[in-house]
Parts: sequence; structure tokens; C-alpha cells
Amino acid sequence: MSAEQTTLAFDWSCRVFADNGCGFPAPGLHSFLFKPMFTIGGYEFNKPMLLALLSTVVVIGFFWAAFSKPKLVPGKIQMMGEAGYDFVRRGIVYEVLGKKDGEKYVPLMVALFFFIWIINIWSVVPLMQFPVSSVIAFPAALALLVYLIWLPLTFKTHGFVGGLKNVTGYDKSLGPVLPLVMVIEFFSNVIVRPFTHMVRLFANMFAGHLLLVMFTVSSWYLLNSWLIPAAGVSFVMTAAMIVFELFVQLIQAYVFVLLACTYIQGALAKHH
Repeated sequence: MSAEQTTLAFDWSCRVFADNGCGFPAPGLHSFLFKPMFTIGGYEFNKPMLLALLSTVVVIGFFWAAFSKPKLVPGKIQMMGEAGYDFVRRGIVYEVLGKKDGEKYVPLMVALFFFIWIINIWSVVPLMQFPVSSVIAFPAALALLVYLIWLPLTFKTHGFVGGLKNVTGYDKSLGPVLPLVMVIEFFSNVIVRPFTHMVRLFANMFAGHLLLVMFTVSSWYLLNSWLIPAAGVSFVMTAAMIVFELFVQLIQAYVFVLLACTYIQGALAKHH
């Protein structure tokens, strides 16, 4: 959470049994709103946007440092780069798409995985303390990117009629229920699919950040009220939430890329 946002939104003098009329400064949507930090060429940049740009620089910089001058006996950075690249390639892409179909999509999936992971991980980095993917515009843009690859690829692979059969789940063996199934499948694939792809990442990071802010603010509130044992429990919960968030951040990057591969696999699959 932004220290600036918190300071503006909360009265840090609030405490239990205070006579100044203020109660627990509960976090809310204001914890996800940021004022522009500066303007360039008429475009305003706030903290989430800058963190997204920084994430791009970090990902590009890391892989450039790892592979710009590869060595037969890799150094530490090259070893980490190879391990990360191979994890996505073999652990996700090859498992879903196979080596033959999946190889051309490996660079995209590696970029998506590490970009999402980095924009998530800012949540637990001091001074940054905000997951970019908890702002719905960023997961929406990533989901749209996958959608714009999946849908044209479907029609390119199967043709117009075959593509329609693919997205509507056409199967003449279904008999009289076929029209209903086709409507449901079309709605599910073309409309619901990108929405759920986006919301799954957004909702998990939004909720996780809100919980982390809640326990952090509670620790201060209770400590400021001299309820030290309760503040200690809240602090332990904050630490536990940070560890849990580190796990969730990685899982969400994995799931997003796994689903992206699954959608592409569906576009390439032969229709029977």
C-alpha cells in the first residue's frame, strides 16, 4: 500500500477508546487509488503505471544480462535465466501444447509469466508495496492480448466454418440439445473466457493486498493503543500474509500462462 495514500486516508492518531471521535481506520478502495506523480506529453503517470514500466525494464534487463553473451559454462545470472526459461517452456508450454506446436509460443509465455510475477511481487517490496495486477486495467490488457492471439488463431487453423464449430462446441451427436449447447459454448468461449481470465488474476491480487493492508494497519492501530499482545498477533498475521502472498503471486503467474496455453491448444486442436 502507498504510504502517501494511507497517510491521506487515515488518521494515524486513532486508537482504541480514543475521545477524538475516530475509530479503526479500515482500508478500502482508496488503498488502490493513486494521484498522478508527473505528466509527460500530456500523459499522466501514477504509481501502478510506473511499477508496470519498471517491471518491463526488470524482465528485459534480466534476460538481456542472462543471454546477451551466453557461455558454455553459464554464470549465475545465465543459470537463473535458463532455469526460469526452461521452467516455463517444459513445465507449462510443452506440457499443454507439446514441443512441436508449443516452441513458437515459448518466448511469449516466458514474457507473460515473468512480467506477471514481477508486477505481483511489488506487493511485498518495501517502499513499492503495491501489486500492479490489483488494478483491473492491467490484467484486462494481458487477457486481451491472449484473446487476440487465440481467436484469430482458431479461424486461421480451422477456417471460418471450422472456427465457428470450434468456439461453439459443435457436435452433431448431441442431437436436439445441440443449439442450446452451441449458444452456451459460444457465450462461454467468446465472452466469459477473457473475463474470467482477467478476473482470476485481478481478484486474487486485489484480495491479497487488501488483507495485507488490513493486518498492517491493525498492527499499528493496536500498538498505538498500547494493546501490545493484540498488536503482536496482528504483526504475526502480517508476516504470515507476506509469506502466503509470495506463494500466491507465483501461482497466479503460473495459472495465467497455463490458461493461455490451454486456450491456444484449443485453437490448434483438430475438430471431430
